Amino acid sequence: MFSEWLERPRMRASGDVEERSATWLELFYDLVFVVTVAELVGLLGAGRSPANVFAYVALFIPVWWGWIGSTFYATRFDTDDLVHRLMTAIELFAVVALAVNVHGAFGETSRGFALAYAALRGVLVVKYLGASRAIPEARPLTTRYARGFGLDAGLWFASVFVPPPYRFGLWALGLLVSFATPITAGSLHGDLPPHASHLPERFGLFTIIVLGESVVGLVHGASEQAFSLPAFLVGAFCVAVVFSLWWVYFDNLDGAAIRAAVAAGRTADYQRWLYAHFPLVVGLAAVGVGIDHLLVAEPTLQLPAADRWLLCGALVVVLSAIGVIHRTTDACANRPARTQSLHRFGGAGAVLVVAVLGGPLTPFAVAGVLVVICVAQVALDLRERGRTADLSVGG
Repeated sequence: MFSEWLERPRMRASGDVEERSATWLELFYDLVFVVTVAELVGLLGAGRSPANVFAYVALFIPVWWGWIGSTFYATRFDTDDLVHRLMTAIELFAVVALAVNVHGAFGETSRGFALAYAALRGVLVVKYLGASRAIPEARPLTTRYARGFGLDAGLWFASVFVPPPYRFGLWALGLLVSFATPITAGSLHGDLPPHASHLPERFGLFTIIVLGESVVGLVHGASEQAFSLPAFLVGAFCVAVVFSLWWVYFDNLDGAAIRAAVAAGRTADYQRWLYAHFPLVVGLAAVGVGIDHLLVAEPTLQLPAADRWLLCGALVVVLSAIGVIHRTTDACANRPARTQSLHRFGGAGAVLVVAVLGGPLTPFAVAGVLVVICVAQVALDLRERGRTADLSVGG
């Protein structure tokens, strides 16, 4: 009976005929990670100074990279047996520790944050060592990952014994090694690609949970504002902005970039698809903070510059990241470059104009202009899809 709960890691690559969906454990794992994202959002919401924005982005990197590590292991080797669940439980403990230590990560709790990240990466190294023993054909990739991520974990652990600011230098060096490990793996990505349906689903689930932070910011901001018609309309505009972001990302989400990892010479496209999701989730979480401050502000008075730049800057990052994802997906699928990516970049440019020239604008005016830009993104996609359908029928 007990042996039924034990299973050796097995290769679950993109070539599998098995259709995979995220497990309940993976959904729980993502939810716990987003608690850490919520703490980062709280850090950004506490102040919009350049120092706070830098801390928010800098700390988001190891948090997101920790999620990426576990997700990529699971999409290739997940067995969901007893050992995997227990190791995931240890990872969850480390993720909770990251969340607890986020607010003082560059101060009094930096040791705790470093130990939490080192533990998270250490468990991942143990997983890859197990996969290396169980799956000989995967050994070139798993051994490479175990060494690179092990060095990353070691540098973060060693940083506990080094005073700031040198401690943070070791963090940066560890992340540099960790990022370089898969980036320089070359053809190994094609030899052992992640699952083409499972991985986009995981990315989509994480993205939609982070998008929920925008809803949290919207609800919080609306609850702090006395009811009036301008305030109501600002809230309605913000709902439309969030819904538009959901539409343009998820209406174009597929596994083309993953499948292209099998083809020679397309590894760079696959890597761009992956790394473009970092600015996407960073921007989406920041949009929630921007919406919160937009709704709290008096709708008929000039919006403070810091709040305008936060919301507009976050939207510029989100639309640009989605544009890169669209362009990469089209290139990987060998489709003619469609115009969605140009629409996203154009929308990002329009939002940037609002950030630069929108000093005299009220929250109502800023929200009104932004909702026009974002809803236009949806309308342009619908028009493009209609043209494609007409061409298919005509052909």
